[in-house]
Amino acid sequence: MAGITPINGPTPPIFSPNVSGADGKTQGASGTGFDKTLKDCIGQVNEHQQTSAAAIQDLLAGKTQDIMPVVAAAAKADMSFKLLIGVRNKVIEAYKQTMNMQI
Repeated sequence: MAGITPINGPTPPIFSPNVSGADGKTQGASGTGFDKTLKDCIGQVNEHQQTSAAAIQDLLAGKTQDIMPVVAAAAKADMSFKLLIGVRNKVIEAYKQTMNMQI
């Protein structure tokens, strides 16, 4: 009868995520990916807001007669802002839950 092989501790991870940053350097799981991603998303929302404001100004000044690109830019800016607010609310909720944990 064959013997039972002992367990040598936890198994190694199957997948080790490596994220390549903008500078080409590889970051591990403990890299600064979340803050960079968050800053990039905030920058994109700001860009959408500015694009929408510029399109509205062009329409009001008479530089453009087509209203569809203006409406599309305003809708895109509105949707991205609502998504950012939703993410912010989830982050605040997670922070509050973490702070209320009993040690």
